Amino acid sequence: MNWPGMVTGGSRMLKSLKVAGMAAIAGLALAIPSAKAERNQDANSGVKTNFTVGAWSYKTNPKYKRKEVDYASAEKPGTIVIETRKRYLYLVLDNGKALRYGIGVGRSGFTWKGAEKISRKAEWPDWRPPAEMRERQPDLPEFMEGGPNNPLGARALYLGATEYRIHGTAQPWTIGQAVSSGCIRLTNEDVTDLYGRARVGAKVIVN
Repeated sequence: MNWPGMVTGGSRMLKSLKVAGMAAIAGLALAIPSAKAERNQDANSGVKTNFTVGAWSYKTNPKYKRKEVDYASAEKPGTIVIETRKRYLYLVLDNGKALRYGIGVGRSGFTWKGAEKISRKAEWPDWRPPAEMRERQPDLPEFMEGGPNNPLGARALYLGATEYRIHGTAQPWTIGQAVSSGCIRLTNEDVTDLYGRARVGAKVIVN
């Protein structure tokens, strides 16, 4: 027997899950020109969404809170170093220090390593899902205007000529998770902070 409240609640839940699924699949990266990408398309041929986290918590794990840390590096200040396995992004500072940010990274089959430069930056960027993503999930829009509901979040730092980005997310519970298709995600608060510090042309190293 279907009660009116149950029908309404079910509709709202389905709508919420659809929005969440769209948001989480942001960050798809097409194959980059170098051999540095470590992608296995066959391993994910049946995957329609990368929203594969466990139990939801609407807060970021405290261990991923932004903080200044000791960080010995031969890279010059302003360089960004991403430690994929540790789920941290480091912005190199002077005097053996760095700002450390918690991040979400690419899921299995969509990780990559290499060095790029920030080619451009955007506030509240628009999103155009690549063709291969829309082939896997035909219900995705061809274009989504930037804003609070956009999967790329509040800011985006574009890496070279690739489809990879460092971008925000309105899903803070995914920080520390391997959920994207290669892009690096931060909370909207953290990506806004990084956006104000990072410069176009800065080196980005992904380990």
